[in-house]
Amino acid sequence: MCKTVGRLLALLLVIIPVTVTVTAFLFCLIVRPNVVKFHVTDATLAQFSYTNNTLYYDLTLIVEVRNPNTNIRIHYNYMEEVALYQNLKLCSLILGTYIQPHKNTAVLTPVFKGQQVMSLNKDHILETYNDEKRSGIYHIDFKLYLKVKFDLGVYKTKNMKSTVTCNLQLPLQSYNGTSTAGRFQLTRCNFDYKHILFIF
Repeated sequence: MCKTVGRLLALLLVIIPVTVTVTAFLFCLIVRPNVVKFHVTDATLAQFSYTNNTLYYDLTLIVEVRNPNTNIRIHYNYMEEVALYQNLKLCSLILGTYIQPHKNTAVLTPVFKGQQVMSLNKDHILETYNDEKRSGIYHIDFKLYLKVKFDLGVYKTKNMKSTVTCNLQLPLQSYNGTSTAGRFQLTRCNFDYKHILFIF
């Protein structure tokens, strides 16, 4: 009896991994999932100045979100856009829900404009700010905090959290709309999808 149970358990330990592997292989073969691509294609930094513990900013971005998949629609059930400087939050925007069709490119145009009371007098942040002020190029992070579902028609995943990070190098524009530090370069963003069930 004990030998029979032992053999059965050993057989299950072999069958289950094989079944999971075959299922995953067939899924990838049929659906052919691809990574969703995020790019900041253009950016305008019209103001970025620090006075009396207050940071003044005026930043406009153009962000392209490409769903390259043929059979997968993407449900964005939560999308928060955040601008950060040296890991300090400047501003955040909450967007409405959106369903992105397959083989589609969506365009986001977030505008971050305002002021934030903060102290840069720690962890060499003020030193970094002064260096960037002299160079005319500021390093600002743009992040998207997402809750998404993937829709295959007959099957939808559960809501899954993910983060998109764009490390931007932004030349400050002068009053006539030009920049002595050059033009903004298209930036590819990092899509953190390690918690998503699909292996793209």
